[in-house]
Amino acid sequence: MSHPRVGVGVLLLNDGNVLLGQRHEDPEKADSELHGEGTWTLPGGKLDFHEGIRECAAREVLEETGIKLGSTRVISVSNDTVPDKHFVTIGFLCEDFEGEPKVMEPDEITRWEWFPLDSLPEPIFPPSLKMIENYKNKTLLSE
Repeated sequence: MSHPRVGVGVLLLNDGNVLLGQRHEDPEKADSELHGEGTWTLPGGKLDFHEGIRECAAREVLEETGIKLGSTRVISVSNDTVPDKHFVTIGFLCEDFEGEPKVMEPDEITRWEWFPLDSLPEPIFPPSLKMIENYKNKTLLSE
């Protein structure tokens, strides 16, 4: 890939707890172009051609967790690179949603769990960590 792609992530908050999923350890199953196998991640994914970013966020969360998003707002924009890939990641906050998390794509995400914002598991997928830190620090941009 010789050009950046766009990704989205959603910080779902419920009573001060954030929803994180554990990616499969196997790189082929983890489906992470930024090499996030074995990490904890926010729900999200890649923007499709001609898709709105809010629609992408809602689609990805529904596909991955079964949760339907209500209102969202942008909380983070980050520049995420590894030697062979480059993504601009847009992070959303959602505290208005319906449903309980279910593992909808068991080959990619092995489990979903709620964690207090001040007691997160490790390791966290770097783009997800940037979103969480931007939210906590009330900043928007991460390079």
